[in-house]
Amino acid sequence: MKVYQTNEIKNISLLGSKGSGKTTLAEAMLYECGVIKRRGTVEAKTTTCDYFPVEKEYGYSVFSTVFYAEFLNKKLNVIDCPGSDDFVGNAITALNVTDTGVILIDGQYGVEVGTQNIYRTCEQLKKPIIFAINQLDGEKADFDNSLLQLREHYGNKVVPIQFPINCGPSFNSMIDVLLMKQYSWGPEGGVPTITEIPEEYKEKALEMHQQLVEAAAENDEGLMDKFFEQGALSEDELRLGIRKGLVDRSIFPVFCVSALKDMGVRRMMEFLGNVVPFVNDMPAPINTDLEEVPVESDGPLSLFVFKTTVEPHIGEVTYFKVMSGTLKAGADVTNMNRDSKERLAQIYCVCGQVKTAIDELKAGDIGATVKMKDVRTGCTLNGAGCEYKFDFIKYPAPKYQRAIKPANEADAEKLSAILTRMHEEDPTWVVEQSKELKQTIVSGQGEFHLRTLKWRIENNEKLMINYIEPKIPYRETITKASRADYRHKKQSGGAGQFGEVHIIVEPYEEGMPKPDTYKFNGQEFKMNVKDTQEIPLEWGGKLVVCNCIVGGAIDARFIPAIVKGLMDRMEQGPLTGSYARDVRVCIYDGKMHPVDSNEISFRLAGRNAFSEAFKNANPKILEPVYDVEVLVPSDKMGDVMSDLQSRRALIMGMESDKGLEKISAKVPLKEMASYSTALSSITGGRSSFTMKFASYELVPGDVQDKLLKAYEAENKED
Repeated sequence: MKVYQTNEIKNISLLGSKGSGKTTLAEAMLYECGVIKRRGTVEAKTTTCDYFPVEKEYGYSVFSTVFYAEFLNKKLNVIDCPGSDDFVGNAITALNVTDTGVILIDGQYGVEVGTQNIYRTCEQLKKPIIFAINQLDGEKADFDNSLLQLREHYGNKVVPIQFPINCGPSFNSMIDVLLMKQYSWGPEGGVPTITEIPEEYKEKALEMHQQLVEAAAENDEGLMDKFFEQGALSEDELRLGIRKGLVDRSIFPVFCVSALKDMGVRRMMEFLGNVVPFVNDMPAPINTDLEEVPVESDGPLSLFVFKTTVEPHIGEVTYFKVMSGTLKAGADVTNMNRDSKERLAQIYCVCGQVKTAIDELKAGDIGATVKMKDVRTGCTLNGAGCEYKFDFIKYPAPKYQRAIKPANEADAEKLSAILTRMHEEDPTWVVEQSKELKQTIVSGQGEFHLRTLKWRIENNEKLMINYIEPKIPYRETITKASRADYRHKKQSGGAGQFGEVHIIVEPYEEGMPKPDTYKFNGQEFKMNVKDTQEIPLEWGGKLVVCNCIVGGAIDARFIPAIVKGLMDRMEQGPLTGSYARDVRVCIYDGKMHPVDSNEISFRLAGRNAFSEAFKNANPKILEPVYDVEVLVPSDKMGDVMSDLQSRRALIMGMESDKGLEKISAKVPLKEMASYSTALSSITGGRSSFTMKFASYELVPGDVQDKLLKAYEAENKED
């Protein structure tokens, strides 16, 4: 195939809510440009983009799929992204390596929560947007309502390029107000019949054409002057103005399509080919040194790897974008992340699972290679003399967690290797070996996201696994001062063990005064602080140890052993075995033996004295609480609120946003374990949420009692 120059390449993301028809549109686009001879369907599992076994099993897009279309002597690299919020990482990745987002709107439902989420991502990344109102042949299709909702949400930037003559099953024609023509199709869609606009639609078309001209002229002073002088712009001038408006996000064009019937698809592709910005029209990418990297084919060679995957019958495939320079097959490069050498023996243009070998790719183009040795998602590969490094993709925090273990414990090491590889394929699958919880925790964007991971491990890797609800990382602390002493004494022939420690524990707060005098059971204890250790804890909070020993009751060399004993109990709290935090300990007295005292004796004495004092200091359990934001349709507001309140949520606020509601709440992590599934069930998949750690808070008394009883029962079983 032809080698396209940088100024002939356009990179586009295909986005939208689940069920909006992205994969069907991709199929129609491939058919229109002649890449495929027959359109497949999602139902028949024959589409170009959904080719992984798990996608055919579920009937959903699970992975983003790269394909190209050669159209109007341009190369359109398109990434078809999953619509489910569970796979949002794919859309974020795609938008970071493409320049324009085409957001599909289901003409039957208008702006959905998924639309809002995708729009926010485009806005954050400052990407041009085109809206395509799809499924205008649906029973409930309503173009005018969809357009009204778009304008309510995104303002006057939303400018229609077309409007349909009729919606619903009889949809087969529309008016294009950029070209001022009527497009009509037969039952099979495809190539349209182009005619003059019927008299009854001329007034509406002229009015919308004028709005489009004004919107285009606003983006260029020269065009604005010409518009004021002549009151009109030529077709080429309109395209120039719209392109500039797309780049600075001052215009969001709206198209009409029926992807299923292949109506309006070719016309939209003409717009993509003629009007959408080229890769070198967009701001230059920024490397990790905060330098702009010009997208130039004669610059130094640098590639950014945005996706790695294992594909049926091929093996590991590495997808990259040429950030700078010209890549030729057989090129030797340096992996800047791993400091290793690689050779791209073959390079390909990609269309789903079909890979077409090509000799070279220019700056801005997207391609793939196979059989790389040590390349992972996020790596930068450079030619000789180039020091660029890129790290611009930021993924959202996980929202759903499960502990994972193999059905056969002997497969633990094998599972660990598989999970590492899966994370490298999809960085939104996060894997953690939790020392605290003694579990392997996998986190993702939702229940379906982790169910997909399980399907792949069991079906592709033939390794059976189990998901269980993860333990909660509780914290233990105290709320009042308490005193205890403990003598460790052991004699079994020869040298024995002896150590006695007297301590006072109290809650620690930053800035509190030095310990002075304490009173317990009518007896005063005066502290004489010799030195203080502040030990920041890796799980949060501090342990502060004050050495108040007087008269040499305990030799200074044994103090570190006592501190180790205290840390033993901070790492495994006396109440539930959770980490303890924010405790100050005064070691004020004790005894030692000239022969039998040693470090282990004082470590054990310190540990046991701490346990006793901790339990008498009105101990409390803290639980992690998260800031949760839920975006929900207005008609489901009451149900979602009721569900949150049943989860011990503290509602912090509510905001209305043009038919959608945003609920802000603080919710204990324990209550969020199944929230992804519950929210989807309550709202029919029309809601989304985000969660971020906020703080540790005291658990209610009844919850603490249950936790203490559960820990006691568990220890009895052990």
